[in-house]
Amino acid sequence: MRERCQQAREVLRQGAPVYGVNTGMGALSGVRLTEQQQRSHQRNLLLARATGGPPWLDPAEVRALIAVRLRTFLSGDAGVSAELCARLAGLLDEGIISAVPRDGSGSAGEIIPLAHAFGPLAGIGEVLGAGGVTRPAAAALRERGLEVFTLGPKEGIALLAGVPGATALSVLRAAEAAGLARRMAAAAALSIVAVRAPTDPYQAECARGDDLLGEVLGRIRQLIGAATNPDHLQAATSFRVAGPVLAHLLRARAGLSAAAGRALDGVTDSPAFLAGRFVGTAGFHGIDLSAGCDQLTAALTHAAEVSAARTHRLLDPAATGLPAQLARTPGPDTGLVTVHKRAAGEVHAMRRLTLPASVGLIETSGGQEDVQSFAWEAAESLRQALRRAAVVTACELLTAYQAIELSGRPAPAGCRDLLARLAAIIGPIERDRPFGADIERVAASPWPAP
Repeated sequence: MRERCQQAREVLRQGAPVYGVNTGMGALSGVRLTEQQQRSHQRNLLLARATGGPPWLDPAEVRALIAVRLRTFLSGDAGVSAELCARLAGLLDEGIISAVPRDGSGSAGEIIPLAHAFGPLAGIGEVLGAGGVTRPAAAALRERGLEVFTLGPKEGIALLAGVPGATALSVLRAAEAAGLARRMAAAAALSIVAVRAPTDPYQAECARGDDLLGEVLGRIRQLIGAATNPDHLQAATSFRVAGPVLAHLLRARAGLSAAAGRALDGVTDSPAFLAGRFVGTAGFHGIDLSAGCDQLTAALTHAAEVSAARTHRLLDPAATGLPAQLARTPGPDTGLVTVHKRAAGEVHAMRRLTLPASVGLIETSGGQEDVQSFAWEAAESLRQALRRAAVVTACELLTAYQAIELSGRPAPAGCRDLLARLAAIIGPIERDRPFGADIERVAASPWPAP
């Protein structure tokens, strides 16, 4: 890092214009800065761009953002000092969490949230304290015995460059999606068992040419066991398509994970120090991440729609042969009908999240920035979709659990651990109660790895 930094600063000393270092930024890039102006310019870049506000990112999200920016600095493309990298690691070690806005990033890149994320290095802005209350960053540094970091040439603009936020959020969301997909597969399996659906659609032969689908169907077969006297020649479509829907979800998840990998290894700085000179790049655009988040949000929404449809079928005596609405005494008791209504409301909210964030350009900076990818916003839509899909899945798990309990039939061996885990969370359902508490407990419960 020191060697690359020395090379970059030698090029800067030659005086050729370098965007954001000895010039202004955006529509002011034609303004050349004096040597005196350059000395304060890198810190100044973090001031006026901090225009965001609450709600703030969670601490884990902020830490991931800092870690990604540190990771990408290690390529040497930014031309920053080893000391700056060490200070970023120090922020993580000391647990200093910048107050970073969760939304409102309408620029070509991530300059607004990144100004909030890295301003505290230079004593600018606020950090999160106990209970999420913000406090001045300079005070937090003093308490930990840290000096305000003096940014060197190119280091302010480097902290504002690239897409470390969208990359970090994509990594986190892809991991969450993998866990939720496992939970959705378990919910589908319980529903299949509850309605005694034919197992034909889950046979290995149905996955020919699609290894991922084969893995999903194998997991479903593991849970439901062999066919035992199915009650129908064909179950409703929502049961039969469980495999392809979950395989599509996992493919979308893999696509986002791959995009994040490309962002970690690719050129995202602009200007980047490449082959001994500073080069303007488009690495800040983040369309790969934005589109990946959009696709995963859509895949999650479709999977949640299918889950809600199965939940509805489980309440129908024609599908299960069980009491209406899975009430032990239908009429005096309402049963779980409003559990499905909760799922329907969550799905409806998810549909509104599927508007692609990567579509809808808005000119800013006097026309200099006339295109955005809105990857930051796409990542936020995905976060909300994951949260809502987890609730929909909890509704299906709760409903399928009650259906199997009411049936009195022995559950397949593959489902017994899952049913025992649900029984510990939910307990017996003998009569009506506020099922919202059950839904939230199921949604929040930890889920073991496969």
